Amino acid sequence: MRRGLSVWFTLLVALAAPAHAQWLNQPTPNIPRTADGKPDLAAPPARAADGHPELSGIWTNRGIAYAPPDNVLTPAAKELVRAREENYFKDRPFFQCLPSGPEVKVGSKRFNQSPTLITIMYEDLSYRLIFMDGRKLERDPARTWMGYSVGRWEGDTLVVDSFGFNDRSWLDARGLPHTEDLRLTERYRRSTVGRIEVEVTATDPNLYTAPLTVSYAMTLQPDTEMIEAVCESEQEHWVGRQSDIEHGAVTVVAEILARYVGVYSGLWVDRPRTVQVKLVDGTLYVSGLVGDTVRLVPHSDTYFMSTDGLMNRPGNPGDSGL
Repeated sequence: MRRGLSVWFTLLVALAAPAHAQWLNQPTPNIPRTADGKPDLAAPPARAADGHPELSGIWTNRGIAYAPPDNVLTPAAKELVRAREENYFKDRPFFQCLPSGPEVKVGSKRFNQSPTLITIMYEDLSYRLIFMDGRKLERDPARTWMGYSVGRWEGDTLVVDSFGFNDRSWLDARGLPHTEDLRLTERYRRSTVGRIEVEVTATDPNLYTAPLTVSYAMTLQPDTEMIEAVCESEQEHWVGRQSDIEHGAVTVVAEILARYVGVYSGLWVDRPRTVQVKLVDGTLYVSGLVGDTVRLVPHSDTYFMSTDGLMNRPGNPGDSGL
């Protein structure tokens, strides 16, 4: 494995390493349970004293990418994305142990809800405050990593408007940039005890010709506790560029590439993962590993490098894993 291509994988392994913790089998109070005592995640959600859905609890979600159409990005946005891809995303705030700001954070988060304030606490010890007391966003606040958020209820949907982000954070793991004029609107709807559906719309006319919208779901994590996951960044060995993998690229006939098309399941960084490999116009693409779809560059009939810095090495065509 090339040094520059292995660093991201090594970093993710380090960040995902298990830790000893307590209260990992602590029953969650006040949630419906089935006859065998397990949490009934399909039951209707509880309601707070004010009648609105109760969002409190520990939730988790997978990585999300906006994947906007190319014609939505201005030339300046395209250039920033290209530069970040070429550098294997080493400047991503998450990889430098900086706050992720408006980027959809992967992993566990705890919601604490009251009538006037919703607090979201993350496993990396960062947090968000969503004010529910009727205040309005200021027109020109001091810019911060996490910005400022105000919320309101529209029926059973929590609507959150955010503004005041600095321009050092990213919109997603693929390097979509934003300026200090970024505005976010989030919509949270708890459909069952175990599920919250989220829609996020980002608006930044300086870099995008239309709003960007992404949807995802959060899953309740009952009967457990959130584990601290503090980042430790070491980038002195993070070398290489995306263009390096093109130097040894070879041409593989479409008949061989087609044998790799399919869905693969297995463990990646000790976590179950399912990915899909597609063949489009003579090129293999893989989706579902980290973020959105990435291109696979062939170095032989059986050896491929991915453009996101992770190495993908299919074995024999038709194998059950990458």
